Amino acid sequence: MIPAAFDYVRPGSIEEAAQAAGKPGAKVIAGGQSLLPLMKLRLARPTTLVDIGRIAGLVGTRYTEDGGAEIGAMTTYAQVMAETQLEWARDAVANIGDVQVRNLGTIGGSVAHADPAADTPAILLVLDYSAVLRSASGERVVPLDGFFTGPFTTTAQDDEILVAVRRPRLPDGVGGAYEKLAVPASGYAMVGVAVVIARSGSSIRHARVALTGVGEYPYRAKAVESALVDSDGSASAIAAAAAHATDGVTVNSDIHANAAYRSAMAVVHTRRAIEAALGRSA
Repeated sequence: MIPAAFDYVRPGSIEEAAQAAGKPGAKVIAGGQSLLPLMKLRLARPTTLVDIGRIAGLVGTRYTEDGGAEIGAMTTYAQVMAETQLEWARDAVANIGDVQVRNLGTIGGSVAHADPAADTPAILLVLDYSAVLRSASGERVVPLDGFFTGPFTTTAQDDEILVAVRRPRLPDGVGGAYEKLAVPASGYAMVGVAVVIARSGSSIRHARVALTGVGEYPYRAKAVESALVDSDGSASAIAAAAAHATDGVTVNSDIHANAAYRSAMAVVHTRRAIEAALGRSA
């Protein structure tokens, strides 16, 4: 289909972009791999597209002296794969979309678009990333845990532009994994589970678990995390923790899977992701 008519602007700075984005009906476009398909189906009808693709300083991964990291919003999946120091994250990103999507789709675009079945938010959630938002009035840093509030909905204000995602230092010896049951036609997650784990002797001392494709938005499975911390990581402990994968969540039911099947697969893939992450932890 052909999108509805829209205006197009290409600001030269974040400040100009924030002013344009704050106007009624405006929508920021980065790589366009998520937004343009919705526009073609007329599920999204922005009156103005604000293209931030030429604004300097929004590309690349920067590592801080204290061990943290910041990824510019316009950094593509392919660039993340080339620059990340986390092998499991590289493998996870390699399974997002296809070659064209990975070459054009951006980390910031995926986070800001907040598709409830996108892979990126779950991966970033377990790494404790925050969204760096900028407007004409200044900068605001918001943890991604709580940033997603519904399908395609976040806590970002209309005049705020996502310029980067930022995380602190990871625990020593941390291991991670991402397990996904993909929709065959699109590659989106019917169920996607990201896990980061660190051990202390024979017990688990740090655990982050996040799911996508299951509920109305990507979420931290905190009941699973609580069950894992201080456990011995045995098969029985993992199974008991994974059973909490959908606690407190209204599970999606759609043409790809009903709620019962998606719930069952959430438990299965949570267990698999925990096992894989433990296998990579020191």
